Amino acid sequence: MTIDSLFEQLKHPNPNLRERAMWELADVRDENTVPRLMSILDQEDITYRRAAVKALGAIGIDAVPPLVESLLNSDNATIRGSCAKALAQVAANHPDVAFPTEGLQGLKTALNDPNGVVYLASVMALGEIGSPAFEILTEALKTTDNVAVAVAIVNALGSMGDIRGVEVLKALTNDESVDPYVRESAVSALPRLDQVISYKRG
Repeated sequence: MTIDSLFEQLKHPNPNLRERAMWELADVRDENTVPRLMSILDQEDITYRRAAVKALGAIGIDAVPPLVESLLNSDNATIRGSCAKALAQVAANHPDVAFPTEGLQGLKTALNDPNGVVYLASVMALGEIGSPAFEILTEALKTTDNVAVAVAIVNALGSMGDIRGVEVLKALTNDESVDPYVRESAVSALPRLDQVISYKRG
């Protein structure tokens, strides 16, 4: 299949065909593939946009610099949110590859994005990256006054299986000055984190 027809397949109603096209695009890509995928990130067609996000995730580390660039500099919140989601896909699809510092720093900056979708997608991406993002998340947890961000970080810490998260979450559950919603989230995240850690050990 040509690259053009693979791009057409990203719009296909059948998710299996879309999935196949994403991975094939990642295999046969040329120097225009990443810019073309990036140009889909503001499409009205949600299926097409999501397929582009996933295809960028399938491509992996090579997609990180343009994703960070648009995450930080695009005026369009849909594009910024899509970039954060694509960075999460890169981390999910390529867990054995060290996530670029540039990507971590970009997501750290995006935690202060004015748009809810963007900052929550950035927290989720950092959670997906896991331990290398631990300090960024815990630092943001101390400094943010955005309850939604704090809750999202607590949930990310609960899922990423880093043993250092236990101490952070325990401290939150015992801190009377913490927002009740954040404390509650920490209480429910702790047993989940224990499970993830035991699963990783097993």
